[in-house]
Amino acid sequence: MADGIEAAWDRVAELARTPGAGAIRPLMADAARAARLTRRAGDVLADLTKTSLSAEVLDALLALAGERGVLAARDAMARGEAINTTEGRAVLHMALRGPRGAFKAGSEDASAEVHDTLDAMRAFCARVHGEQRFTDVVNIGIGGSDLGPQMAARALWRAGMPMRAHYLSNVDGHAWEAMRHGLDPARTLVLVASKTFTTAETMANAHLVRDWLRAGLGEAEAGAHLVALSTNLKATAAFGVPEGQVFGFKDWVGGRFSMWSAIGLSVALACGWEVFQALLDGARRMDEHFLSAPAEENLPLLMALAEVWHVDMLGYPTRAVLPYDERLGRFPAHLQQVEMESLGKRVTLGGLPVSRPTGPVVFGEPGTNAQHSFMQLLHQGTTPVPADIVLVANPDHGFEENHRQLLANGLAQAEALLRGRDATEVREEMEAKGMDAAAIAALLPHRLFPGDRPSTTLLIPHLDAGTLGQLVALYEHKVFCLGALWNVNAFDQWGVELGKQLAGVLVPELAPGAKPGAHDPSTTALIAEIHRLRGE
Repeated sequence: MADGIEAAWDRVAELARTPGAGAIRPLMADAARAARLTRRAGDVLADLTKTSLSAEVLDALLALAGERGVLAARDAMARGEAINTTEGRAVLHMALRGPRGAFKAGSEDASAEVHDTLDAMRAFCARVHGEQRFTDVVNIGIGGSDLGPQMAARALWRAGMPMRAHYLSNVDGHAWEAMRHGLDPARTLVLVASKTFTTAETMANAHLVRDWLRAGLGEAEAGAHLVALSTNLKATAAFGVPEGQVFGFKDWVGGRFSMWSAIGLSVALACGWEVFQALLDGARRMDEHFLSAPAEENLPLLMALAEVWHVDMLGYPTRAVLPYDERLGRFPAHLQQVEMESLGKRVTLGGLPVSRPTGPVVFGEPGTNAQHSFMQLLHQGTTPVPADIVLVANPDHGFEENHRQLLANGLAQAEALLRGRDATEVREEMEAKGMDAAAIAALLPHRLFPGDRPSTTLLIPHLDAGTLGQLVALYEHKVFCLGALWNVNAFDQWGVELGKQLAGVLVPELAPGAKPGAHDPSTTALIAEIHRLRGE
């Protein structure tokens, strides 16, 4: 089998060495290309036409996926096998939005656990909304306990929904200082999101906010304003969280895949349970596509194969995510964690060094903002940057002209990346403006666009909880496929640990009068300078 896998990789690499392998414009002469490279999954239309995936390249990539057993690995994940091998865990974020009885983790009925928690969350939301006591919910978490729910709440909240949601993640006290002045402790519900209830940044912020509640309400009353999203019942009780206000989740839920679990309680409180349920239902719709579609129709797999082509074969180490919808402003940040924490791996499942590049750098901003910042690099930089362009056909406002301009800009960026602008076109444009030959010769190189820059366009009819759930689940499944293709564990994150451990050592060394421990000369000198600047 190993020989077959390497032969499949070699075949794709052979095609990548063909002259003009990265060219897209010549492929557009095929009138049927758009139909062949446009796929639908639920409400999501994905257009891969503006990539250099020829029919021959796509066939070779699908053969690679077959040799790698990507769909067989998908089925193992769905069966609850411990595919997170370094931690001995199942990977069952699909169970969080699945029907009762659909998923097991070994002998454990994972679906029963999920639905017990969902029932408790639903009842809690009904009580909070029925009392009409709270106007604001503050979610204190970091990483997956912040990025996913914050992204979803920003995308889905509309005026008139039950509560306002606020997200506190940065341990920098300025974040809480800026937030607290707009809040009334008597009207604020506080969620502390940490599975172990020991995450350093989260607990530092949790103590700040608990002290604020106690100062405003008294210690006895403050407890009613505290909720924990955690499995450490002893620690949550010691912190002052009432027993009925603790909601847990299992270790087969990775943090960056956890917005569908109790971690999403802030979304349900802010937007209403019906919205949160629709978010789960949308994700489940994409799950059903991923679990049932054949390889050649499977949208998460096809997007993963395009990424392999770009990263490993064409040498494009980054990807931009450009949502043309202000409400999706935090979508790129969420994907940064989902993808880079999952795929930033340098050893295989067997512990050997990887033989080819793995996870690319993912970055992004809302599309029209990006056009006035980093899109210059995408159009005229030295290395192509594939782009995911997300368009929403119908707005939820009445400003139709603005929305037409928004859609036009998204479509135009994809077209411009593809087409570029050659010397003949630029020269004719300058001549039409009456410029002389010397000026044209001087300016011509600066106004050329190479084109053949790849993009994938994702189009949804409107942005609501159902379509957002589908979009997020699409990228989650894409990550799974890439992990299987690259033979890395996409579900651990050992790379975040070392810095946290060293920070724990450094905190006491930054106290007044403390001396630095054993560090490199640079760190030791910086500690001394910090003490000096603080007058210590």
